Amino acid sequence: MKITDIKTLVCHARMRNWVFVKVVTDQPGLIGWGEATLEWHTRGVTGAIEDLSQLLIGEDPTRPEHLWQVMYRQHFWHGHGIERVTAISGIDLALWDIVGKVANLPCSKLFGGPVRDTIRTYCHLGGGRMEDFYETPVDNAKRFADLAQEAVADGFTAFKCMAVPSTMPIEGLQPVKAAESCVAAMREATGDDIDIMVDCHARPSPAMGLKFGKALDPYGLYFFEEPCWPECVDGLAAINAAITTPVATGERVTSLEQFRDLFAKRACEICQLDLTHSGGFTGARRIAALADAHRIALAPHNPQGPVSTAASLEFGFSQPGYIICETVHEDVPWRQDVVEEGFTIEKEGRIVRPNSRPGLGISINEDEVAKHPFEQEIAQRVFHRDGSVGDW
Repeated sequence: MKITDIKTLVCHARMRNWVFVKVVTDQPGLIGWGEATLEWHTRGVTGAIEDLSQLLIGEDPTRPEHLWQVMYRQHFWHGHGIERVTAISGIDLALWDIVGKVANLPCSKLFGGPVRDTIRTYCHLGGGRMEDFYETPVDNAKRFADLAQEAVADGFTAFKCMAVPSTMPIEGLQPVKAAESCVAAMREATGDDIDIMVDCHARPSPAMGLKFGKALDPYGLYFFEEPCWPECVDGLAAINAAITTPVATGERVTSLEQFRDLFAKRACEICQLDLTHSGGFTGARRIAALADAHRIALAPHNPQGPVSTAASLEFGFSQPGYIICETVHEDVPWRQDVVEEGFTIEKEGRIVRPNSRPGLGISINEDEVAKHPFEQEIAQRVFHRDGSVGDW
């Protein structure tokens, strides 16, 4: 069996372009699907996949570990750049999809079999109107409370929000109080039985992240995500040590070595590796083993397209430390036209039952994808009140 072609299919889905990877073999009808979505880097990723394909054409697709080593270690530059490692991830997922189809087993069974019966999912409320944080914090808190109630009415028992605004390296109480008012409103609106997560989006400095973390600690958050830049490992560790809320990070960390440094400093309690940016299944399984050695939980980052979701769920069914899966279910109204999925979701509780189909259990409707061609993503720009650049 040989790889005959590797293609990318780009599908514009509102704020991002999904990048689907299709690995074609010389066996009639045997293809693998992966995803390599990377916002605002679509052209770079598709180009990187085309470059990597030259290493793989003619190779055996049922050797994903070997081919991962080829993609990562050859071409002289190791696979550290975000576009390169995302390209590797997309191809790797497609290769494992093929292996599952050849074995007639879901990918989770290739990795040792399911370790749980269900996976809980959560949704993302978004950031509300961040420009209102300083002007009308009460109205902004009501918006978050309304969004939280909508998520619960939609069956979710957990949700995430971006209630922390972008701030300068040091600020006073105003942004902290504004964020606290939003979280307080959500907690009051949903009660103690619903898990709330706050995503700082790595906007704060370590000092401001600590301020936000301490202010929000009394509200019993499920986790506190990216309270400062992931490069600030010591800052993350200091915040994690100072609050009772577990710190989560990892969506912008791509290599085993970077995760090693995060875990060694105890910079988080929850690892948010992204299967489309950390080497696919092959890379993620190494990271998961390292997390398990440190007793750090897994809650993968997954705001992308349907192949990424299928992969995140297959991974979750095989990993003991996996606690919850991020999902996007209403980003575009035609999402289910593009994909046929093997897993089932129970609306009450948004619980996922295992996929029974081979590989990732999904198929992509290429005709539907073609209806939504590439569009340039809208540049996200954030500036502070004094005109200096902030983090989006």
